[in-house]
Amino acid sequence: MSYQSINPATGECEWQQPYLDEQSLEERLQALPAANRQWSALSVSQRGAYLMALAQQLRLQQSSLAGIMTAEMGKKTSEAEAEIEKSAQVCEYYAKQALDMLAPESLPASPSDAYLHFEPIGTVLAIMPWNFPIWQVMRCAAPTLMAGNTLALKHAENVPRCADMLQTLFVEAGFPEAVFSNLFIDNETCAQVIADDRIAAVTLTGSERAGRSVAASAGKALKKSVLELGGSDAFVVLDGADVEQAATTAVKSRFMNAGQVCIAAKRFILHPKVADAFIAAFVQHAKSLQLAPMARRDLRDQLQQQVDDSVAAGATRLLGGYAGSGYADYPATVLDQVPTGCPAYEQELFGPVAAMIRAQDDQDAVRIANATRFGLGASVWGPEQEARAMAHHIVAGCVVVNGMVRSDQRLPFGGTKQSGYGRELAQYGMREFTNMKTLIIDR
Repeated sequence: MSYQSINPATGECEWQQPYLDEQSLEERLQALPAANRQWSALSVSQRGAYLMALAQQLRLQQSSLAGIMTAEMGKKTSEAEAEIEKSAQVCEYYAKQALDMLAPESLPASPSDAYLHFEPIGTVLAIMPWNFPIWQVMRCAAPTLMAGNTLALKHAENVPRCADMLQTLFVEAGFPEAVFSNLFIDNETCAQVIADDRIAAVTLTGSERAGRSVAASAGKALKKSVLELGGSDAFVVLDGADVEQAATTAVKSRFMNAGQVCIAAKRFILHPKVADAFIAAFVQHAKSLQLAPMARRDLRDQLQQQVDDSVAAGATRLLGGYAGSGYADYPATVLDQVPTGCPAYEQELFGPVAAMIRAQDDQDAVRIANATRFGLGASVWGPEQEARAMAHHIVAGCVVVNGMVRSDQRLPFGGTKQSGYGRELAQYGMREFTNMKTLIIDR
């Protein structure tokens, strides 16, 4: 068995990466303790120098890496290049900010002195997805490495060349051996690796199914885990909102990366006074889009089934709604009059489909926004005072007022409910994989 890179534009298998055999995997795991000792012994500034070198390598290899991303999961070249630049920036940011983020904190404990220290815990296993094959890895790697931990990567099985290229970049940036390592393994072996004593913790960005499996394995081994799972983000438009600006941003949020974004706006919850105008503007902007193919044909087929089932339940197709002629093509799609109980209302649609849901009033909009098992992100559009007040009533890891939900290297990122637990990024994410040691000095 092997990882397979199938070009979503053609359906052709262009690369295969065999799973590691038992001996090869053991050799990589054996290298981790020494790598941890060496890496954690470096000063924060020394680690930062390696991250700065990695940022340089990302930019030097931007063109070739973008080409690999496009060939493996279909991302547009412009989006791929932007992702690589963002990945370089996250390396630079944590190289510069980690010293302050990891500084010991003084705690009130008079008459004793007390301090909170943040110490590395060892190797973190990172199980990463295909939709942002470079950014997701670097978003995890930069703070984790700067905290003094090492990283073992199990990447998605349809992006082996991206994983291989990342390993090359770390080598060319001069990182010590096994500070970053690729593990080409299947899911069953992954559970065994989580249980291995040489792995200290695990982080996953992926599906609910994967999250349950990883959480169970980590819990059984009593290991720390952070999960960033799916989302069905609400995009609420209130009376008084700038409808044109909201619609323009909504189209960008929903259809970026062919709609395959966990924090994309997916459910558009509309006040009755603006619903018709918003939908008309949204459809007008979406009509002109030329989307990249979805990453895999099976994902396209699953999306089509969700659309068909939603229409059968009463939703109406305003735009698109049928698979394209290409191997994994799917057009920008808009569903209106989406009823409760159908997939477009209840499930995550991980592709370019927008679900329009008409609320009765502001209170009803909040109810609909929270009527989901997900809690990753949301946005509210309208007069700032009213929108800000509503934001406090929406259950999500991040709510943006008059703007698009995004992953910002400076801000903590993560969800609640079935969207996962824990945080990535900022000092909160960096400290997730540290031993927060309390030091008490009695006088």
